[in-house]
Amino acid sequence: MSNIQDDEDFNYKRNDQYNWDNVEKIAANYKNIIETLGEDSNREGLIKTPMRIAKAMHFLTQGYDINPNEIIQSALFEQETQEMIIVKDIELYSMCEHHMLPFFGRAHIAYIPNGKITGLSKFARVVDAFSRRLQVQERLTRQILDCIQESLNPLGVAVVIEAKHLCMMMRGVEKQNSVTTTSAFTGEFAKQSTRNEFINLLTGKLS
Repeated sequence: MSNIQDDEDFNYKRNDQYNWDNVEKIAANYKNIIETLGEDSNREGLIKTPMRIAKAMHFLTQGYDINPNEIIQSALFEQETQEMIIVKDIELYSMCEHHMLPFFGRAHIAYIPNGKITGLSKFARVVDAFSRRLQVQERLTRQILDCIQESLNPLGVAVVIEAKHLCMMMRGVEKQNSVTTTSAFTGEFAKQSTRNEFINLLTGKLS
Protein backbone atom coordinates (compact mmCIF):
# COMPACT_ATOMS: atom_id res chain seq x y z
CA MET A 1 0.00 0.00 0.00
CA SER A 2 1.40 3.37 -0.97
CA ASN A 3 2.35 5.84 1.75
CA ILE A 4 1.78 8.75 -0.62
CA GLN A 5 -1.26 10.74 0.45
CA ASP A 6 -3.09 13.66 -1.05
CA ASP A 7 -2.17 17.20 0.06
CA GLU A 8 -5.37 17.45 2.10
CA ASP A 9 -4.30 14.58 4.40
CA PHE A 10 -2.09 14.66 7.50
CA ASN A 11 -3.52 18.08 8.46
CA TYR A 12 -1.31 19.61 5.77
CA LYS A 13 -2.79 22.85 4.48
CA ARG A 14 -1.47 24.47 1.33
CA ASN A 15 -1.40 28.24 1.07
CA ASP A 16 -2.11 28.43 -2.65
CA GLN A 17 -4.33 31.33 -3.69
CA TYR A 18 -7.23 30.51 -5.98
CA ASN A 19 -10.36 32.14 -7.30
CA TRP A 20 -12.56 29.43 -5.84
CA ASP A 21 -15.65 30.33 -7.87
CA ASN A 22 -13.67 29.79 -11.06
CA VAL A 23 -11.95 26.66 -9.74
CA GLU A 24 -15.29 25.04 -8.88
CA LYS A 25 -16.73 25.87 -12.30
CA ILE A 26 -13.66 24.41 -14.04
CA ALA A 27 -13.79 21.30 -11.83
CA ALA A 28 -17.45 20.72 -12.71
CA ASN A 29 -16.64 20.92 -16.41
CA TYR A 30 -13.74 18.47 -16.08
CA LYS A 31 -16.00 16.07 -14.17
CA ASN A 32 -18.33 16.09 -17.16
CA ILE A 33 -15.39 15.58 -19.53
CA ILE A 34 -14.15 12.57 -17.55
CA GLU A 35 -17.61 11.02 -17.62
CA THR A 36 -18.05 11.77 -21.34
CA LEU A 37 -14.78 9.93 -22.00
CA GLY A 38 -16.39 6.83 -20.46
CA GLU A 39 -14.82 6.91 -17.00
CA ASP A 40 -16.47 6.70 -13.60
CA SER A 41 -15.76 10.07 -11.96
CA ASN A 42 -16.73 8.61 -8.57
CA ARG A 43 -14.15 5.85 -8.45
CA GLU A 44 -11.36 6.26 -5.90
CA GLY A 45 -8.63 7.44 -8.23
CA LEU A 46 -10.81 10.05 -9.92
CA ILE A 47 -12.92 11.52 -7.14
CA LYS A 48 -10.56 14.45 -6.56
CA THR A 49 -9.20 14.61 -10.11
CA PRO A 50 -11.55 17.35 -11.41
CA MET A 51 -10.55 19.66 -8.54
CA ARG A 52 -6.85 18.84 -9.01
CA ILE A 53 -7.09 19.65 -12.73
CA ALA A 54 -8.94 22.89 -11.99
CA LYS A 55 -6.24 23.98 -9.55
CA ALA A 56 -3.54 23.02 -12.04
CA MET A 57 -5.20 25.01 -14.83
CA HIS A 58 -5.59 27.98 -12.50
CA PHE A 59 -1.85 27.83 -11.80
CA LEU A 60 -0.85 27.27 -15.42
CA THR A 61 -2.80 30.31 -16.59
CA GLN A 62 -1.96 32.70 -13.75
CA GLY A 63 -0.13 34.96 -16.21
CA TYR A 64 -3.41 36.66 -17.07
CA ASP A 65 -3.33 38.30 -13.64
CA ILE A 66 0.25 39.60 -13.98
CA ASN A 67 1.35 42.86 -15.62
CA PRO A 68 4.76 42.07 -17.23
CA ASN A 69 5.59 45.75 -17.80
CA GLU A 70 5.26 46.43 -14.08
CA ILE A 71 7.72 43.61 -13.39
CA ILE A 72 10.48 45.35 -15.36
CA GLN A 73 9.59 48.84 -14.16
CA SER A 74 9.79 47.68 -10.54
CA ALA A 75 13.59 47.49 -10.81
CA LEU A 76 14.92 50.18 -13.16
CA PHE A 77 18.40 51.57 -12.69
CA GLU A 78 20.30 54.36 -14.42
CA GLN A 79 23.35 52.92 -16.15
CA GLU A 80 25.35 54.49 -18.97
CA THR A 81 26.31 51.37 -20.86
CA GLN A 82 25.58 50.33 -24.42
CA GLU A 83 27.08 46.86 -24.29
CA MET A 84 24.95 43.85 -25.11
CA ILE A 85 23.38 42.07 -22.14
CA ILE A 86 22.23 38.47 -22.60
CA VAL A 87 20.19 36.23 -20.31
CA LYS A 88 19.94 32.79 -21.86
CA ASP A 89 18.48 29.38 -21.06
CA ILE A 90 15.43 30.73 -19.23
CA GLU A 91 13.15 27.73 -18.72
CA LEU A 92 9.58 28.16 -19.91
CA TYR A 93 6.44 26.07 -19.72
CA SER A 94 3.26 27.02 -21.52
CA MET A 95 -0.02 25.60 -22.84
CA CYS A 96 -0.72 25.44 -26.56
CA GLU A 97 -4.03 27.17 -27.19
CA HIS A 98 -4.89 24.84 -30.07
CA HIS A 99 -4.88 21.50 -28.24
CA MET A 100 -4.43 22.54 -24.59
CA LEU A 101 -1.25 20.50 -24.39
CA PRO A 102 2.03 21.78 -22.93
CA PHE A 103 5.00 23.11 -24.81
CA PHE A 104 8.25 23.73 -23.02
CA GLY A 105 11.79 24.86 -23.67
CA ARG A 106 14.15 27.80 -23.24
CA ALA A 107 14.06 31.51 -23.91
CA HIS A 108 17.13 33.61 -24.70
CA ILE A 109 16.91 37.38 -24.30
CA ALA A 110 19.38 40.13 -25.18
CA TYR A 111 19.16 43.91 -25.11
CA ILE A 112 21.39 46.92 -25.57
CA PRO A 113 20.63 49.53 -22.86
CA ASN A 114 19.83 53.12 -23.58
CA GLY A 115 20.54 54.67 -20.20
CA LYS A 116 18.51 52.18 -18.15
CA ILE A 117 18.92 48.56 -17.07
CA THR A 118 16.72 46.25 -15.03
CA GLY A 119 17.30 43.37 -12.64
CA LEU A 120 18.27 40.23 -14.54
CA SER A 121 15.69 38.10 -12.75
CA LYS A 122 12.95 40.31 -14.15
CA PHE A 123 13.37 38.74 -17.58
CA ALA A 124 12.63 35.29 -16.17
CA ARG A 125 9.52 36.69 -14.49
CA VAL A 126 8.38 38.32 -17.73
CA VAL A 127 8.81 34.99 -19.54
CA ASP A 128 6.67 33.31 -16.87
CA ALA A 129 4.01 36.02 -17.01
CA PHE A 130 3.46 35.53 -20.74
CA SER A 131 4.01 31.76 -20.87
CA ARG A 132 1.49 31.08 -18.08
CA ARG A 133 -1.34 31.74 -20.52
CA LEU A 134 -2.90 29.90 -23.42
CA GLN A 135 -0.30 30.58 -26.07
CA VAL A 136 1.32 29.97 -29.40
CA GLN A 137 5.10 30.17 -29.49
CA GLU A 138 5.14 32.81 -32.19
CA ARG A 139 3.03 35.25 -30.19
CA LEU A 140 4.85 34.47 -26.94
CA THR A 141 8.16 35.45 -28.56
CA ARG A 142 6.80 38.78 -29.76
CA GLN A 143 5.04 39.59 -26.50
CA ILE A 144 8.26 39.20 -24.51
CA LEU A 145 10.15 41.37 -26.98
CA ASP A 146 7.50 44.11 -27.06
CA CYS A 147 7.29 44.22 -23.26
CA ILE A 148 11.05 44.75 -22.88
CA GLN A 149 11.12 47.32 -25.67
CA GLU A 150 8.23 49.31 -24.18
CA SER A 151 9.43 49.14 -20.59
CA LEU A 152 13.14 49.85 -21.07
CA ASN A 153 13.25 51.67 -24.41
CA PRO A 154 16.63 50.09 -25.18
CA LEU A 155 18.61 50.48 -28.38
CA GLY A 156 17.50 46.99 -29.37
CA VAL A 157 16.03 43.72 -28.12
CA ALA A 158 16.44 40.12 -29.28
CA VAL A 159 14.34 37.16 -28.18
CA VAL A 160 14.82 33.55 -29.28
CA ILE A 161 12.70 30.65 -28.02
CA GLU A 162 13.40 26.95 -28.56
CA ALA A 163 10.58 24.62 -27.53
CA LYS A 164 9.13 21.14 -27.84
CA HIS A 165 5.38 20.79 -28.32
CA LEU A 166 3.48 17.82 -26.94
CA CYS A 167 0.78 18.39 -29.56
CA MET A 168 3.41 17.23 -32.09
CA MET A 169 4.93 14.55 -29.84
CA MET A 170 1.90 12.83 -28.25
CA ARG A 171 -0.63 13.17 -31.09
CA GLY A 172 -0.81 14.07 -34.77
CA VAL A 173 2.52 13.50 -36.48
CA GLU A 174 4.10 12.09 -33.27
CA LYS A 175 7.59 13.40 -33.97
CA GLN A 176 9.52 13.03 -30.74
CA ASN A 177 12.65 14.99 -31.59
CA SER A 178 11.22 18.06 -33.29
CA VAL A 179 12.16 21.46 -31.85
CA THR A 180 10.53 24.74 -32.87
CA THR A 181 12.66 27.90 -32.87
CA THR A 182 11.18 31.39 -33.08
CA SER A 183 12.92 34.76 -32.97
CA ALA A 184 12.13 38.46 -32.91
CA PHE A 185 14.41 41.51 -33.11
CA THR A 186 14.17 45.28 -32.76
CA GLY A 187 16.50 48.24 -33.15
CA GLU A 188 20.21 47.45 -33.31
CA PHE A 189 19.49 43.75 -33.65
CA ALA A 190 18.03 44.42 -37.07
CA LYS A 191 21.65 44.93 -38.15
CA GLN A 192 23.26 41.72 -39.34
CA SER A 193 26.52 42.40 -37.47
CA THR A 194 24.73 42.86 -34.12
CA ARG A 195 22.55 39.85 -34.71
CA ASN A 196 25.61 37.74 -35.57
CA GLU A 197 27.31 38.83 -32.34
CA PHE A 198 24.21 37.77 -30.40
CA ILE A 199 24.00 34.38 -32.12
CA ASN A 200 27.72 33.76 -31.59
CA LEU A 201 27.47 34.57 -27.88
CA LEU A 202 24.35 32.45 -27.62
CA THR A 203 25.77 29.36 -29.25
CA GLY A 204 29.46 29.63 -28.41
CA LYS A 205 31.36 28.83 -25.25
CA LEU A 206 33.43 31.53 -23.57
CA SER A 207 36.94 30.38 -22.71
